[in-house]
Amino acid sequence: VSGVAVAITMGGPGAIFWMWVSALLGVSTKFFTCSLAVMFRGKDSTGEIQGGPMYFITEGLGKNWKPVAIFFSIAGMIGVSPLFQANQLTQMIRDVILVPNNIGVSFQSDLITGIIISIIVGIVVIGGIKRIGNVTGKVVPLMVVVYTVTVLYIIFSNSSQIVPAFQTILHDAFTGDAVLGGSVGAIIITGVRRAAFSNEAGIGTAPMAHGAAKTSEPIREGLVAMLGPIIDTIIVCTMTALAIIITNTWTESTADGITLTAQAFDTSIPIYGKYILAVCVVFFSMSTLFAFPYYGVKCLGFVAGVKYQHIYNYIFVLAIIVGAVSNLQFIIGICDISFALMAFPTVI
Repeated sequence: VSGVAVAITMGGPGAIFWMWVSALLGVSTKFFTCSLAVMFRGKDSTGEIQGGPMYFITEGLGKNWKPVAIFFSIAGMIGVSPLFQANQLTQMIRDVILVPNNIGVSFQSDLITGIIISIIVGIVVIGGIKRIGNVTGKVVPLMVVVYTVTVLYIIFSNSSQIVPAFQTILHDAFTGDAVLGGSVGAIIITGVRRAAFSNEAGIGTAPMAHGAAKTSEPIREGLVAMLGPIIDTIIVCTMTALAIIITNTWTESTADGITLTAQAFDTSIPIYGKYILAVCVVFFSMSTLFAFPYYGVKCLGFVAGVKYQHIYNYIFVLAIIVGAVSNLQFIIGICDISFALMAFPTVI
């Protein structure tokens, strides 16, 4: 929802084509990494069975490779931080709710928003009050349906622009015309980065989840995991991209991130569009914020031992505040670097 807008802002519509290419390659890396996560499970410091790149590295390649597994775990703790989600949720609240209602926005307003988000997340992940997380988890499928229907309405209410939008994506992918001073190489890099962010193929987070699956069939789990890049990047990201391109908000607006997507919704569905998106994004981002500490806790547990892994939850909650008040480009830079550092040991 947000990463696609970032891709178009940074690399033009052509970046979407290279997201597709990256996703198709990601199908294979997702298959291999998630199959390995079940095939080579390991034990944590308490003897519990665990899955993930740090375990399939040490179990599959041997204990001599443990430094590589530790390297992955350290990069993973940064990669699954809440900086991006907190930043985009704060941006959405600021630009869709506060600004239109003439409520003054500043560093302080972003800070207050970040503190409120961190308290809610802290109640769930530190306080152990899972009820909020469970409600969010139950509502998310409904929000997926609402988001999908809304985006399809935007696309098909501008049906004459669908083919030209695809032509723009394909043309720009090999020319770079849409980006000021852009090159095809820069567009490819942007597309690959944002695709990795949308489907996490080859990064190593998905194997941590799939490695916990109650199955003894590694290849079956890998086949299930292959659906991820198709659904995330090929289908959902393309729908969002079409909504942004056919409404021309990417050429008419200076906004970036989630605000650009909100403007596309507002253009096609005046008054209500941006609020529909806001509600969906609140549930999407909060469910992610509730889930991501699971990965970070597993990474810290591998490096320092299970008895210290709960400390990551406190770091995670504090990082939400940092994300809320930070610059989007700075956060994207941190995410891209940490994802790259996670990908090296995972893919090797």
